Amino acid sequence: MIFGQKKTVTIDETELQMPLFGYNLLREDVLPDLLGKEHNIILYWAGKSLARKYLTKSIDELILFFQKAGWGELVLVKEKKSELIFELTSHLFEHKKNIIRPLEAGFIAEQIQHIKGFITETNEESKNGTPKKVIFHVKWDIHDHHI
Repeated sequence: MIFGQKKTVTIDETELQMPLFGYNLLREDVLPDLLGKEHNIILYWAGKSLARKYLTKSIDELILFFQKAGWGELVLVKEKKSELIFELTSHLFEHKKNIIRPLEAGFIAEQIQHIKGFITETNEESKNGTPKKVIFHVKWDIHDHHI
């Protein structure tokens, strides 16, 4: 599968998957320790950088990327003139009290900026209902074109 023109991504369903415990060790313990108090901001910008390496051409490709990356089930729930609202659910959230996903927020911001052509930012909020989910509010200014 090709996302944009930068890299070719092929997913073999028989590939070994990282155990959930190992994934959580990296995401919840190692990265915050390495990056310090600014880790959410750094991860947001890392997500934007990652998106530039794996450009998608549509929202459907963006949703597919989330599935293939194992980030969860991303769903577009609302579309307005200058805003999109996505929900992200995942079995990874089941035992978490506070779900934050700045890497994914930055990734979405950069992808939508590429797709829409306007400078874009994404804010996130955690919802602890059933199922637990992250809501991404993606906004852009139609007068602020991306070069």
